[in-house]
Amino acid sequence: MEADRALNLLNDMLWNCVIVAGPILAITLIVGVAISVLQVATQLQEMTLSYVPKLLASAALLIMLGPWMIARITDFARGLYLTIPTLAG
Repeated sequence: MEADRALNLLNDMLWNCVIVAGPILAITLIVGVAISVLQVATQLQEMTLSYVPKLLASAALLIMLGPWMIARITDFARGLYLTIPTLAG
């Protein structure tokens, strides 16, 4: 396997990771900032207050986007398996 082909596969893998994990990380960040602003505005400094909304938002987004995420990862893995015969020749 040539170095540029390995780097292309690594690049594709990293971009797939960013695309699949991005929505979950973004919604967790947005909910966390919103809860932090609410805590500052109300001076309610409870550390565990931010965990439940983040957990619920992440779970809801995983339920909605789960099939798309699995399909994207499966397509990437299938593409990798299909390129194995071309690596030897």
